[in-house]
Amino acid sequence: MDAPLTWTDVEDIAIALFENDPERDPLQIRFPDLRDLVMALPAFTGQQEHCNERVLEAIQMAWLEEIQDGH
Repeated sequence: MDAPLTWTDVEDIAIALFENDPERDPLQIRFPDLRDLVMALPAFTGQQEHCNERVLEAIQMAWLEEIQDGH
């Protein structure tokens, strides 16, 4: 992924998280830890203050879909 990621790139973030750790269960990650994982992605350029629980839940569900789809 070469394009910079921000909090609105939910699907791309989920794919990157899945690719980084395909065995991890996103439902077992607390939101503060999920936020930190997202912010640690090399392509991520978003600001922490633009993150909220709704965004993190959307990322978590998209990540779960990646796992269920077997990507």
